[in-house]
Amino acid sequence: MYTDPSSRRLHGRQIHIQPKGFFGKLFAVIAAGGLLVLGLMFSVVVVAVAVVGGLLFWGWMWWKTRELRRRMREQMDNPMQTPFGDVPASGGRVIEGEVIRSEQDSTGR
Repeated sequence: MYTDPSSRRLHGRQIHIQPKGFFGKLFAVIAAGGLLVLGLMFSVVVVAVAVVGGLLFWGWMWWKTRELRRRMREQMDNPMQTPFGDVPASGGRVIEGEVIRSEQDSTGR
């Protein structure tokens, strides 16, 4: 039995998927154009919300890290000072996580 691919049966009634006639095709083109415009408008809104959210997050991170950035700048300008004020600076060198002191211990070894 041959069935037309442009028609389907729904609840015992045959419906046509493709529009018939000039006005049906014109309506389909207008509806497709309207859906395209609505889709583009929705995507513009989504992108705008994402950009505003990203800018707000960046501003919040910039505000929260301002003290850390100030301390890092001071440490780069004065490398021999203590990095965080209350923590004493060590006098030795650090090589691969090991502290090498220039002083000898009390036994003289």
